[in-house]
Amino acid sequence: MRGHIILAAAIAVMGAGQAMAGDLIRVKTGKSVDAAMSALQAAVEGAGATVFARVDHAAGAKMVDMDLGEAQVLIFGNPKLGTPVMQADPRAGLFLPLRVLAYADGDGQVWLAYQDPKEMLEDLDVDDVPAIGMMQGALGKLTAKAAAE
Repeated sequence: MRGHIILAAAIAVMGAGQAMAGDLIRVKTGKSVDAAMSALQAAVEGAGATVFARVDHAAGAKMVDMDLGEAQVLIFGNPKLGTPVMQADPRAGLFLPLRVLAYADGDGQVWLAYQDPKEMLEDLDVDDVPAIGMMQGALGKLTAKAAAE
């Protein structure tokens, strides 16, 4: 049943430029990495969630005289969703807050990528926590909004 739901969701959004690879979900965008990440940050803040950090991996590489393609991670969350998950299993703190990576692939195509929360937390004792489905929905909506032109 779970596989059918995931497949149906993937088919429903493929037209919007989303691709799945295992438990990683990628959303295609025509924006630059920086513009996509700024749009995601604005969407997250507009939704009332908290941005904890924005990590620029390329800038970190430059600090050690190495080159890396543009890649940024936004770390964010909503305690109303994350707290019930951590109450069910404190080990969820290893995976929360949520993260979305903006990066350009070898062809220069920019993607927003994140791990499906249900898959990410599947080894923990959180099967019956409704907030996980809410996280899935929020990530889908936020990344779609950020990727839109």
